[in-house]
Amino acid sequence: MAKQKIVLAYSGGLDTSVILAWLKETYDAEIIAFTADIGQKDELDGLEEKALKTGASKIYIDDLREEFARDFIYPMFQSGALYEGQYLLGTSIARPLIAKRMVEIALAEGATAIAHGATGKGNDQVRFELTAAALAPELDVIAPWRLEQFREQFPGRAEMIAYAEKQGIPVQASAAKPYSTDRNLLHISFESGVLEDPWFDPSADDNKDMFVLSVAPEDAPDQAEYIELEFEQGDCVSVNGKRLSPLAVMELLNELGGKHGVGRVDMVENRFVGMKSRGVYETPGGTILFTAHRKMESLTMDREVMNLRDSLITRYSTLVYNGFWYAPERLALQALVAESQKNVTGVVRLKLYKGNIIGAGVKSPVSLYNPEIATMEDDPSKAYNQEDATGFIHLNALRLKVSAGVERNAKK
Repeated sequence: MAKQKIVLAYSGGLDTSVILAWLKETYDAEIIAFTADIGQKDELDGLEEKALKTGASKIYIDDLREEFARDFIYPMFQSGALYEGQYLLGTSIARPLIAKRMVEIALAEGATAIAHGATGKGNDQVRFELTAAALAPELDVIAPWRLEQFREQFPGRAEMIAYAEKQGIPVQASAAKPYSTDRNLLHISFESGVLEDPWFDPSADDNKDMFVLSVAPEDAPDQAEYIELEFEQGDCVSVNGKRLSPLAVMELLNELGGKHGVGRVDMVENRFVGMKSRGVYETPGGTILFTAHRKMESLTMDREVMNLRDSLITRYSTLVYNGFWYAPERLALQALVAESQKNVTGVVRLKLYKGNIIGAGVKSPVSLYNPEIATMEDDPSKAYNQEDATGFIHLNALRLKVSAGVERNAKK
């Protein structure tokens, strides 16, 4: 009888290396490792050899960077998504893509289950498993950190290192960082460890080495840099006059934003599972793209369409954060967002300077801004009669006057 096959989301770190060996031993199963290349850079070095040495029968290392930028980052940015007013959802938006590909591999390999190393306290477990439920509900999901048997065996890092040594798992014997990180094309996040104290200052001089994608704003160049982003129907298609793919746009904007100290966020957020957590994020390219997109919309998007889309930002952002990327309500919202972006076309000029993104001009062939109407000088088009404003104000003031009269009578 053939062994059960389990597809494991594998990063090569201590946790997933131990989980790989533990799954193989505990379930007497064939373990197929999967790593998504979504922009982790050198974190992928040596993964194939390591996974096979740890006991995987095979490993998939799939380059999903272009798909990530085109089909996940870009649609999300069209929505104006910003979780709790600060977080550009860098980790959140990556999980449905990883889970989607993991499910595809599981189905192609005839696996009966997928597994992940997300803890029982975090958001990622929900994101992985809601995606699997939406795309392949027949697959089982194994989450070792939610199993008492696993937690009893590995109550701490020392037990995991000892197990790795016993099993011959090639885990580097290096001191653990005082925080955990997660990196992809859109951002890098830092959490736990020393960051669990919300009074700890990661921007202090002593902690500058923590950051990866950006220089400290005070260390950024003293000379400002101008950049131009061209949009077509809500998507950035060109930077500084050079037409680029979504992936190339993100890579270039990360470089430019990082150089000028753009895109650092330090916040305490509300996890889906009910607790607050502190996260520090670097999102240099995403912050530039977010700012430029909003400025492009200001020139080209109808007021009421913008108001409607903006009223849904909190809802959309929460759906992404909580793992409902493949839920019907997110897909419905995306259709509305796509409709709102049909005329978001033109060029935005920005100035980058020491952590700041400063608007420096915007133009569009479908601009809704008409200087002849907006001018404070004489309106040659006669499209706006200032005398009409008198009736407009009277009508809008009517309910206020009625309310004031009622309150005045009540006090007599």
